[in-house]
Amino acid sequence: LRAAGSDSTIFGVSSVRPIYLRKSFFPKHQDLQFAGLLNPLDSPHHVRIDEDSEYREGVVLARPTKPGKGSFVNCGMRKEVQIDRQLESGLRVTVQLDKQQNPDSKIQKGTVVSSNHPRTVSGLYWGYNVRLASCLSAVFAECPFKEGYDLSIGTSERGTCVDQATLPSFSHILIVFGGLQGLEAGVDGDPNLESADPSVLFDLYLNTCPSQGSRTIRTEEAVLISLSALRPRIDEAVRKALGS
Repeated sequence: LRAAGSDSTIFGVSSVRPIYLRKSFFPKHQDLQFAGLLNPLDSPHHVRIDEDSEYREGVVLARPTKPGKGSFVNCGMRKEVQIDRQLESGLRVTVQLDKQQNPDSKIQKGTVVSSNHPRTVSGLYWGYNVRLASCLSAVFAECPFKEGYDLSIGTSERGTCVDQATLPSFSHILIVFGGLQGLEAGVDGDPNLESADPSVLFDLYLNTCPSQGSRTIRTEEAVLISLSALRPRIDEAVRKALGS
C-alpha cells in the first residue's frame, strides 16, 4: 500500500531491477542513496556480466539500425544484443539469447519474449512484480487475475493460531501484512470499507507468530516469519490439488 507523502515504494520497485539497468530507469533519489550497502538479491534475473544465461533483462538503446534489422539492447553484457524487432528506446525487455552465437561478432543476437516466459517455459524464478494499491480494498478490487484471489489470508496477533490452520486448495493466494499498527489501521483508513473488523475481509485470519513476546513485529520480520510458518501448509495444499 502506498502511504500519503511516502516515497518508500520507490525502493521496493527499484530494488528488483537488475543493477545494470537501474541508471537507465531511476534518477538519483534520496531514498536510494544507501542502496549499495544492502546485500544483493542475487536473483536469477540479476545476471552477472560474464555469466551464461539463456535469458536477460535489458533496455532498448537509442541507436540507429539498418532497415529490416532489430533494435540494440543493453543486457548487461560486454556485447550489445540485437533483437528481432524494432522497439522504442528506453523500453525494458526480456531477451532470450540465441543458442548459436558468432564468437567473432561484435554483437549478440536475441529474441524479445514475455517477462513471464523464463518462468512459464523454463521454470526459472524471474523476480517479482510490484503493484501499488491506494487502499486495502483496492488490493482485492484491482487483482490482476480475472477470477480474483480464491484464498486470502490476513496476518495478525489477534488471529487464529497458525498451528491449527489447514489451507484449502487454491489457484491464487493472497497474504496480507499490516504495519506496526496492524491491519486495523488499513481498515480504518479505507473509505470503501464499512466494517471495522479486518478479519471479515479474509478467508483465514491467522496469528503466524504465537507467543511472540515482543510488543510489535516489524513488517519485514513478519513476512519471513509468516512465510516460514505457511510454507509447509501451502505445499501440502498444492500437493493435494495436484493429487486430485
